[in-house]
Amino acid sequence: MRRTRILTAVLALAAGLLSGSPAALAASTAKAAVAASTYTWKNARIDGGGFVPGIVFNRTEKNLAYARTDIGGAYRWQPSTKTWTPLLDSVGFDDWGHTGVVSLASDPVNPDKVYAAVGTYTNSWDPTNGAVLRSADRGADWQKTDLPFKLGGNMPGRGMGERLAVDPNKDSVLYLGAPSGKGLWRSTDSGVTWSQVTNFPDVGTYVQDPTDTSGYASDNQGIVWVTFDESTGTSGVATKTIYVGVADQANAVYRSTDAGATWTRLAGQPTGYLAHKGVLDAKNGFLYIAYSDKGGPYDGGKGRLWRYATATGTWTDISPAAEADTYYGFSGLTVDRQHPGTVMATAYSSWWPDTQIFRSTDSGGTWTKAWDYTSYPNRSDRYTIDVSSVPWLTFGANPSPPEQAPKLGWMTESLEIDPFDSNRMMYGTGATLYGSENLTNWDSGGQFTVRPMVQGLEETSVNDLAAPPSGGAQLFSALGDIGGFRHTDLAKVPSMMYTSPTFTSSTSLDFAESNPNTVVRVGAADSGPHIAFSTDNGANWFAGTDPSGVSGGGTVAAAADGSRFVWSPAGAGVQYTTGFGSSWSASSGIPAGAVVESDRVDPKTFYGFKSGRFYVSSDGGATFAASSATGLPGGDSVRFKALPGTKGDVWLAGGASDGAYGLWHSTDGGATFAKLSTVDQADTIGFGKAAPGASYQTLYTSAKIGGVRGIFRSTDAGATWTRINDSAHQWGWTGAAITGDPRVYGWVYVSTNGRGIIYGDTSDAGGGSGGGGGGGSDPTPTGACTVSYTVTNQWSGGFQTEVRLTNTGSTAWNGWVLGWSFPDGQHIGQLWNADYTQSGAAVTARNASWNGTVAAGSSVDFGFTGTWSGSNTKPTSFTVGGESCAAG
Repeated sequence: MRRTRILTAVLALAAGLLSGSPAALAASTAKAAVAASTYTWKNARIDGGGFVPGIVFNRTEKNLAYARTDIGGAYRWQPSTKTWTPLLDSVGFDDWGHTGVVSLASDPVNPDKVYAAVGTYTNSWDPTNGAVLRSADRGADWQKTDLPFKLGGNMPGRGMGERLAVDPNKDSVLYLGAPSGKGLWRSTDSGVTWSQVTNFPDVGTYVQDPTDTSGYASDNQGIVWVTFDESTGTSGVATKTIYVGVADQANAVYRSTDAGATWTRLAGQPTGYLAHKGVLDAKNGFLYIAYSDKGGPYDGGKGRLWRYATATGTWTDISPAAEADTYYGFSGLTVDRQHPGTVMATAYSSWWPDTQIFRSTDSGGTWTKAWDYTSYPNRSDRYTIDVSSVPWLTFGANPSPPEQAPKLGWMTESLEIDPFDSNRMMYGTGATLYGSENLTNWDSGGQFTVRPMVQGLEETSVNDLAAPPSGGAQLFSALGDIGGFRHTDLAKVPSMMYTSPTFTSSTSLDFAESNPNTVVRVGAADSGPHIAFSTDNGANWFAGTDPSGVSGGGTVAAAADGSRFVWSPAGAGVQYTTGFGSSWSASSGIPAGAVVESDRVDPKTFYGFKSGRFYVSSDGGATFAASSATGLPGGDSVRFKALPGTKGDVWLAGGASDGAYGLWHSTDGGATFAKLSTVDQADTIGFGKAAPGASYQTLYTSAKIGGVRGIFRSTDAGATWTRINDSAHQWGWTGAAITGDPRVYGWVYVSTNGRGIIYGDTSDAGGGSGGGGGGGSDPTPTGACTVSYTVTNQWSGGFQTEVRLTNTGSTAWNGWVLGWSFPDGQHIGQLWNADYTQSGAAVTARNASWNGTVAAGSSVDFGFTGTWSGSNTKPTSFTVGGESCAAG
């Protein structure tokens, strides 16, 4: 599920696009000569879309939970809304690798503290070393300690763990297991400084594939988990007994009984396997270990579950299946802290027909399964699964038994029972995060219900975006791993990804500018064609045919009127066709692998770029000729687009820090290009509706301007630029695609490599009301209203609040504005489901465009997090549209 995510990063790095020194996690100190702008940022809802290798519940505070992803950052659970809040959106472009989270730890002594070990690749693909991030406000703000080695949030073995752990008795002590032979590391000052535990005897030996010359599969997976026995310490005194799991099939588990002063291999342990997880039940004195013969998360053909009695040193094989009957490894492992004899585990690498989840209520003596065969291929499930909130999780499949759609999961390396609620379980898969809130039905003979518990956790890798000027679709996306979606409402999860055909990943898409009902997409496929067409604005699709030799999607361009297409696939040279690709002809004059685009006015004009040369075709893609333009980027990390409405108006972005890098503009169809002196570096270019009073379409780019990296907008054809994001909204690498909305001024859609599709709305004059936030008009209430203001969570210096505004009148509102003043000077940090401004203590919250209509007797909800000092008194006076509204 991460092949394309790896490739995206590799291509960018190979071109030198992401080189440079690491930036601080907080705001850059460099000053850009750009204006300020107020934008609201949200995700186009997909809900999930990627691997969740880790779920961490705090052991001392109820409802405090975190999730980590391999490339999309970390998240905190919001119990009142059952949603996830992203915590690492402040990671900048140059530090993009720090969106990969290899481990996460929540402090059991001081729950306000949370730590994340970050870094995406241990080989040269990631330009920066790993780091440990620490937060004293549950991830709202972070400080960073750089490490002298890399970490691998998206490397093989990333589902093992947790590699990062806080001493439950003396929380200033933390341990971190490192990959690449770097050993075990310790901090004694709450993560500020780190040093290697030099007497730890084993740095690991296991590599997935020693022959891999890229360093990806040939890296030593290292130290993979750390578990404390809290019963061997007292408050304020370091825990004496610590267990450490090592990627070494002969020596998988070590122990210290003197707070890390000395270490020994645990005697009598099983060999021939890797210990993916080690979970301790201190009450009963059992260490449970999930073993697999491989490091995961994809591989694993054999596995065992073992129980170690900490008092006697006795090992017991408690596997729920005979070794000969396993075709999978075990990884997901959890203990019910309310009933420690209850243990659960997953067969993480059981891809077909489904994953398996095992449950024991007698410390592993006997087990039951989430599903069993009755008479093959028929199954009896102990669960029901409801994916109505994320319907695409069926993947449009209609499999034959014993396979089902939706699946219970795959790559199920994370599994946790809520330590305060035996009925609540969460587990991660390669595509989502599932959960149950009636888990104990399992034990009474009933069925427990599995649902996606993933809202707010957006983890797709975005390869291309397109916003058509008309039709039902607001946005088309080409995504890694799950293909892509047609969004008609950004605030709603689409019912299905693209199907007929289904691509494992989509690499490029386009629509006909003057006929947006015609859409084309290309991508990777396990079998069948790599190109698909739609004639109804992306609602339905049909497959094209591949030219000989095609092995991947590449890039594709539709003629302005949809009469023909040019395709530059992987594995074959550039091709062109009239109609819908029933037959293809080779284009001449343009090299294989060129990026192709179409003129948005002339249906016979197409463009291409490869290795510093720009190519032009005026005969529908049959022949191309190299332009005489010089000074363009020499590498292949280039993205360019032609401006709608004007023939021959082309913008080109890209380059590398060791050569030409920036933004170029041509007004003569690519014959010549002028480099914009106002732009230091640029990686994407997109167009949107012109600003009020402007004659030229709005430009958007992910770029460095005035020494500052960010998302920028120009309303005067590139003469001046406004940075429209800020230090809190950076999302790592945003270099794949960007586009404005042709129908709404100010709306912009930004690609990320793991945080999904980000879209921005502006409060600038003429902006907003594009379909997912912003906009709206002042309400004209005709009756009474009430406001419920509830602080749902509070910690030192911070709090979370949910607000419900109810129309108790007799007529509907068409838009609303709620105002109040904080009694104690509280300050909002992040607000969702509405837009807001704050001046001093005064706050104004305005409806988003999708929740402005409030029927009589109905309510609308929004929430926010904020900071406080001294007191956190609730406001008691509210106004709606300037009229008093009762506090309920």
